[in-house]
Amino acid sequence: MSRPKPEMLHENVAGITRAAEVLRHGGLLALPTETVYGLAADARNSRAVARIFEAKGRPTFNPLIVHVSTLEAARELGVFSDTALALATAFWPGPMTLVVPSKGQVADLVSGGLDTLAIRVPAHPLARAVLEAFGGPIAAPSANPSGQISPTLAEHVVAGLGDKVEAVLDGGACGVGLESTILAPGPGGVRLLREGGISREAVEAVVGPVTADLTPGRVEAPGQMERHYAPRTKVVLGGATAPGEVTIGFGAVSGDFTLSERGDLVEAAARLFATLHAADTRAEAQGAQVIRVADVPEVGLGRAINDRLRRAAT
Repeated sequence: MSRPKPEMLHENVAGITRAAEVLRHGGLLALPTETVYGLAADARNSRAVARIFEAKGRPTFNPLIVHVSTLEAARELGVFSDTALALATAFWPGPMTLVVPSKGQVADLVSGGLDTLAIRVPAHPLARAVLEAFGGPIAAPSANPSGQISPTLAEHVVAGLGDKVEAVLDGGACGVGLESTILAPGPGGVRLLREGGISREAVEAVVGPVTADLTPGRVEAPGQMERHYAPRTKVVLGGATAPGEVTIGFGAVSGDFTLSERGDLVEAAARLFATLHAADTRAEAQGAQVIRVADVPEVGLGRAINDRLRRAAT
């Protein structure tokens, strides 16, 4: 028996108005950002935030990212040092999350028991329109069951969460396709807690060298669980292809699917999760036991792509 579907909202004034109404009434709304689709709730409503964890099957010690419409709104929720302000000015709106000391203005569950808050200002016009119509902060992790492939299309959300979400605002494919880069500015410098849609090189051009603090399984910010972004089929990285496997190519290495025939890391990032979804569907249809992914260079956005692939393969 198929799972009931949520209310589908469209990219227009009526859809945005209804999306804000769902949030005001404590509902769960899936909406597009430039990174992936987020599962949004009013960040100040403890019951609504608890429903995010329930819908995703997410451990409550795993904190959520709060989305706001402006830097000024972010500063009402967290304490921003000069370094944090420099990063926010350089990369917001955009796929960068800052972990800063919390002012305690959101539900306790949002921070997962920490005294810090992960905040970002999204760039996607629909996300921004909903934030402005709603008039408050929203907590929004990726709109998928915990540990599974992140959604970059509305249909990914429906397939994964079904009636666990009241409404889905369909904004088409997400442009960046990778979750945000997470940074923690502190007295000792800037720590990189998650590779993401803004490369390490771009960050270092603004604040100088950063310290990569990417210990798997040590949860200080969203997206640090050791196994994450995983399809149902086993993922293997690199190596020789065996008969019966579903393959994902990159650059000169061809496959059943490809992240980018040109070897373009931006294109590969944007297509990563959608390609994993498609490969998983193909593997299940064919009875394949393995999805094999071609090597991706460990430079720029390639680091973030490989981070997601390694977690998917764990």
